[in-house]
Amino acid sequence: MAISDLPNSRTEDDGSAVVRVLSYNVRSLRDDEDALARVVRACAPDLVFVQEAPRFFRWRKHAARLAAKSELVVLTGGATAAGPLLMCSLRATVERTEDVLLPLTPGLHRRGFATAVVRFGGARVGAVSCHLSLRKDERYAQAGMLLDRVAALGVPHTLVAGDLNERPDGPSFTRLAKELQDGWAVSPWGGEYTSPSGAPHQRIDAILATPGVEFLGCGVPTDLPEADLRAATDHLPVLAAVRIPAG
Repeated sequence: MAISDLPNSRTEDDGSAVVRVLSYNVRSLRDDEDALARVVRACAPDLVFVQEAPRFFRWRKHAARLAAKSELVVLTGGATAAGPLLMCSLRATVERTEDVLLPLTPGLHRRGFATAVVRFGGARVGAVSCHLSLRKDERYAQAGMLLDRVAALGVPHTLVAGDLNERPDGPSFTRLAKELQDGWAVSPWGGEYTSPSGAPHQRIDAILATPGVEFLGCGVPTDLPEADLRAATDHLPVLAAVRIPAG
């Protein structure tokens, strides 16, 4: 389905906000950065939940360059969250941010969350970008920490998005979906599978939300140039339009 089929960002008369949300694993910008930025711009998001953002030499410069090419700004995250990053449009008013490092399991990659609370008009929403472990037991524990972090934000509505490294029938994904809405399951739109970008056959990336957030459509955009999607990174993007009630 075409990106134009999703509602555009807007503020409603009652103060609620329609917000476009994008989740994207960018593989540390090791691929075609210009193609990646074209994909992001075409989705016209207000919030972008990035996974595998640059974490090493001059990582802030690389993140800022991606944001500028995508016509967005860096909100928080990157190396300080072990990879997850948040970007936003100038439509967002930033209330606060916090980067969280999770306990390190020896021999495994360090994980973390990039978190923020932002406002769109009269709507206030938390945001958490995540990238869960490749190991099943650690991933399940991190899913619990993710739910704890959502509760700790102290806001009535929160969006969670990222690379869950697990399909929807897995225990960690199921644990999250018991408390959070799974955007694709609630309001499927576009394509389902997100990995790998060249021959997608599994859904391991997702946008989720607390009860009260209304999904207007969620899935992989199907009208973007295939060459850009293949060149940008090894995952496909997940795009959603949501309605967030006024505070």
